[in-house]
Amino acid sequence: MRPVRRRDLVALAAGLAVAAWLVVRAAYGSLPPFAWWLPVPIGVLAVAEALGARTLSARLRAQRDRSPGPGRAATAARPVEPMLVARLAVLAQASAYVGAVVAGCWAGLLLHTAPALSRLTAARGDTVTAVLGVVLAAGLTVAALWLEQVCKVPPGGDDDGPAPAPHA
Repeated sequence: MRPVRRRDLVALAAGLAVAAWLVVRAAYGSLPPFAWWLPVPIGVLAVAEALGARTLSARLRAQRDRSPGPGRAATAARPVEPMLVARLAVLAQASAYVGAVVAGCWAGLLLHTAPALSRLTAARGDTVTAVLGVVLAAGLTVAALWLEQVCKVPPGGDDDGPAPAPHA
């Protein structure tokens, strides 16, 4: 599996920001006001992924530290399931793209409402919501990229060494 390219995320967010700006510009008068709490679920996902990345990183580090090496005895560490790491890597990649998409959409709203603060009364609340949305969606993207980084197999891991000789 290849890692997510940051350039793709930036291009996706920028393209959707322009598209969302065009849609909001054309239909802003008929849209309902955006409540401040609308981007909060994205922030909850960002916190959950960041906590998952921190926990997985600690578990993998503990597993590497406890692995038997030359002159060291094995300890009873609960191993991290490889399928769990693979699933988390897929979740991280999907979340990075979702964060970029949502950040682009909120940025499109922000591009319309921020310049209109002085002439539109609804723009003040919508601008606060859009700023919160961009920040939380960017947080989801960063947390997802961190989780993806944690899921990478380190160079020189257990799978890279020579296979043990068969016992006769």
